[in-house]
Amino acid sequence: MLGVSLGEIALLVAAVLVAGVATGILAGLFGIGGGAIIVPVLYEIFRILGVPEEVRMQLCVGTSMAIIIPTSIRAYLTHRAKGAVLHDVLRQWTVPSVVGVAAGAAIAYVAPSALFKLVFVTVVTVIAIKLLFGRDSWRIADELPGRPAMFGLGFLVGITSSLMGVGGGSISNMIQTLYGKPMHNAVATSAGLGVPITIAGTIGLMIAGWPKMALLPPLSIGYVSLIATAVMAPVSSTVAPYGAMLAHRLSKRQLEIGFGCFLLLVAARFVASLV
Repeated sequence: MLGVSLGEIALLVAAVLVAGVATGILAGLFGIGGGAIIVPVLYEIFRILGVPEEVRMQLCVGTSMAIIIPTSIRAYLTHRAKGAVLHDVLRQWTVPSVVGVAAGAAIAYVAPSALFKLVFVTVVTVIAIKLLFGRDSWRIADELPGRPAMFGLGFLVGITSSLMGVGGGSISNMIQTLYGKPMHNAVATSAGLGVPITIAGTIGLMIAGWPKMALLPPLSIGYVSLIATAVMAPVSSTVAPYGAMLAHRLSKRQLEIGFGCFLLLVAARFVASLV
C-alpha cells in the first residue's frame, strides 16, 4: 500500500461502503450473495493499490466469499421466514456444492488470473441471456432430477461459485427455473445454499493463497483481505433483508429483467479487462 495517499485511501473506503450497500440489496433481491458486484469493485481497488495481476483476481474472489458470508445468512433467514425456501433442494445440494467449492479452491492454487475472469464472463452472460430472452416454455423438465443428477448439479454450482467469488445464486437460480421452480422460490433457496458455499469457499481460498502471501496486501490470509472484509461485510449484511423484502414485492418478470441486465453489465466490465 506504499505510495497511496490518505485521500486515495478515504475514497477507496467510501467506494467499498457504497458497494456494501448495493451488495446487500442485491443479495436479498436476487439471492446472489452480491459477489457479482463485489468482485468488480474489489478488482479496481486492488489494482489501484498495486496488487500484482497474477494474484489480483484470486484475491477478489476469496475476499468476496468472506464478505458474502453474513449477507447470505441474513438473506436466507429473511426468505425462510416468508416460507419461500425449498428445503428439499437445499438438503440435496449442500454436500455436493461444498465438494465443488473444494475443487474450485484446488484449481485456484495453480490457475492463472485469466481463468477466473473467463469463467465469470461466460457464466454470467449465459445466465443473463436466459433471463432476458428466455421463455417460461424453456424447460428441461417440470421437476428436478433424481439424486445422482442433483449431486452433479450441486457440484456445478459449487465449483463455479468458487471460481467466480459468488454465493451460487446465479447458477442455482437458472437451474431451478429450468426445472420448473418459481423464480421467488429459486431466489430464496439460492440464498440458503450461499451459506455453506461461502463458508467453505472462504476457507479453501485462504489455504490456496497461503503460498502467495508475499504478493498479497497487508492483513490478508491467503486470498482473503481482512481489511476489505471488515469494511464491506457489516454494511452489506445490514441491508440484505431490505433487498429480500423488495424481492417479494416484484413480479417474476421484473426480477428476471433486473437480474439479467445487472449480469450483462458485470460481464462487460471483465471483457474489457481481458482485452
